Amino acid sequence: MITPHTEPGSAVERTTPGRHGPDKVTSMREAVAAFVHDGDTVSLEGFTHLIPTAAGHEIIRQGRRDLTVVRMTADIVVDQMLAAGCVSRLVSSFVGNSSAGSLGELRRRIERADPEPLAFEEYSHYGMVCRYLAGAQRLPFYPLRSYGGSDLPSVNPALRKVLSPYPGPDGEAEEIYVVPPVNPDVTVIHAQRADRRGNTQIWGLTGVQAEAVFAASRAIVVVEELVDDDVVRADPNRTAVPAHAVDAVVVAPRGAHPSFAQGYYDRDNAFYRAWPEISGDPARLREWLAEWVYGTADHAEYAAKLGEEFWAGLAVGEALSGPVDYGRRL
Repeated sequence: MITPHTEPGSAVERTTPGRHGPDKVTSMREAVAAFVHDGDTVSLEGFTHLIPTAAGHEIIRQGRRDLTVVRMTADIVVDQMLAAGCVSRLVSSFVGNSSAGSLGELRRRIERADPEPLAFEEYSHYGMVCRYLAGAQRLPFYPLRSYGGSDLPSVNPALRKVLSPYPGPDGEAEEIYVVPPVNPDVTVIHAQRADRRGNTQIWGLTGVQAEAVFAASRAIVVVEELVDDDVVRADPNRTAVPAHAVDAVVVAPRGAHPSFAQGYYDRDNAFYRAWPEISGDPARLREWLAEWVYGTADHAEYAAKLGEEFWAGLAVGEALSGPVDYGRRL
């Protein structure tokens, strides 16, 4: 069994720590059961690729309720969690189906309070980045200039101005916008690979995964594959999230579908195009959830249900990065 904690940076030890540290590998079912609770603030991050869809589905299967979901780009997985009744509040800087249309459930909730209202707190992309930075650094707020001239402060009272303690170029102190920190109860990210301790490597678009992890009290990392320590040590600059910030490592190949994992599989554009029609009809959306989420025991069954021919269509070719010589003592 794994034991939850409430302090940032503490570890879950499934085995007695050895010289390489504790083994944090667990199943998705165990990780969500231990670390995601009703009423939690849950960050789900991954930008364009590496979206933690499989984790979102397990949260749905376990029937979590009254979650505040923090996600910079609220997309299909958020729409699905809304339809499943998991989410009562959304904090985001973008809502949409990634250039392929609308999110039907989200629009119904915000525009018509159907079947019930959704509390929605809106920021800009950079505003969300600053919130994660403030949260990760345990700062009371983070200053930024980009809200000057924006209408966002008129709809979000959390966007405030403070008087700078330092004079500007003209010798006068200026007022500047600030955003509050965000400190999720748990952050969930998807990544390409990690070792058993949780040293997590990401390449391609990196987004704010590291900041979101450091801002949170607990962190679950879902990966395409588990690798030996030597693989991580051979390429340390790809380690976006270090082991001490991670509480659980879950291996879920193809767990970002319908988004992509750079170097592993491509984006399922057909699914994105189909989603507006699926989500536009509440009955059809719930039928989809019944078949593909509630009707599958876990993500492995979900992926198998799609079939190997389907996955072959999303296969990617090699585009190897060049070797780097880090050097060593002779």
